[in-house]
Amino acid sequence: MTPPVPAAGAAGTDHLRWQCSRCAAFSPVGDLRYACTRCRWSGRLTLVIDYERIGAGRPPADVLLTDEHSLWRYARLLPLGAGGGGARRVRSRYVAGWTPMHRADRLAHRLGLGRLWIKDEAGNPSGALKDRASVVAVADALDRGRNVIATASSGNAGAALAGAAAAVGLRCVVFVPRGTPPAKVTQISRYGARVLVVDGDYDATVRLSTAACRRWGWYCRNTAYNPCTAEGKKTAALEIVEQLGWSAPDAVVAPVGDGNILVGLYRGLCDARAMGWIDRMPRLIGVQAAASPAVHRAWARGAADVRPAPAGTRAESINVGEPQDGFRALAAVRNTAGLMAAVEDEEIFAAVDWLAAESGVYAEPASAAGAAALPALVARGELGSADHVVLLNTGSGLKTAPSANGGSAIPVAADLHAVAALGMPDALDADSEVDLDELEQQW
Repeated sequence: MTPPVPAAGAAGTDHLRWQCSRCAAFSPVGDLRYACTRCRWSGRLTLVIDYERIGAGRPPADVLLTDEHSLWRYARLLPLGAGGGGARRVRSRYVAGWTPMHRADRLAHRLGLGRLWIKDEAGNPSGALKDRASVVAVADALDRGRNVIATASSGNAGAALAGAAAAVGLRCVVFVPRGTPPAKVTQISRYGARVLVVDGDYDATVRLSTAACRRWGWYCRNTAYNPCTAEGKKTAALEIVEQLGWSAPDAVVAPVGDGNILVGLYRGLCDARAMGWIDRMPRLIGVQAAASPAVHRAWARGAADVRPAPAGTRAESINVGEPQDGFRALAAVRNTAGLMAAVEDEEIFAAVDWLAAESGVYAEPASAAGAAALPALVARGELGSADHVVLLNTGSGLKTAPSANGGSAIPVAADLHAVAALGMPDALDADSEVDLDELEQQW
């Protein structure tokens, strides 16, 4: 007998557990452990769901919160209940998800695809897919009584977090690497976040922000390190299959930096199949810039994990040398018989133009990397005239437009002592006795 589905908005999470992607150890969802401590923080946590408990095999309408035109319609598949205080507060003030999916027939004909849709994440409040991860993280931070939330970002994640934090009254600190587009810095600072421009690349920014979160007791939203990020992003995949009438496309194409978006898409597709809402898995095709190819390089050599690689693409949102979720991203590609592709910067920036001109979707360069790969994928026979393909637009092209005013950002060396000298806000549970030099060595 199938157990009853919990009441709409129920906040219980006893059907959920975290599992380490490396050592397979379990931990309760209620524990805030970020990455797996048994794997010395390298193991990313994946949500394990008792699907039968929430109605596997039943029609989606029996399980979804169908009155929610946001990512919270899938709340029973998220790591916190939709009825929890944090989720209720975010749901009413910062509506993310349920973005449009455009049918791009002209472009499909030009490329030689059977059908092409563009899932347009520019429709989110801050103009990027990262709103999905940030609202789930903010809801979790509220449930845990945190008063300061922080992240490392090349721009989009920081803007999404700053916007969501502003909507609910959380203090927010965003670390961005040098070279972050002024428009993104402006957006983050206008939301009231404290913006620190690190004298270093994205990878140095991640290390510094993680150490700072431990030093000042802030809730850390960092991509992949916080498991809520992939869980928020998986709602994009659930929307894709729902908007296609609960059917799976043949392939989903997405840009890759840290790899966390690929992981989120995979998690959402796994959930949909386990619930009986789709009968097969689409191929996941990840696209990197050839100038920042860490995940693609690992896939090409058949490796199970990703090693750091030089990062120098001008598509700054995917300019990542040490991907934070490379291990799981590779598994997602292989488990769906997918592939990784790499494109040159010249192809990426050309794709911004032709994608806009032939579909009406203006993508930022990092997002246009996915479109840039399509001609070669068709030429090589990886995709063809019988395939139905979804292209993920992860952010608006307006986010990289020149800005006359960069907002109030503070330059800082990639050093925790330099951050401390600025006078940072302590969180409610800050550990002021922690040794700064020891933290810098650890992270």
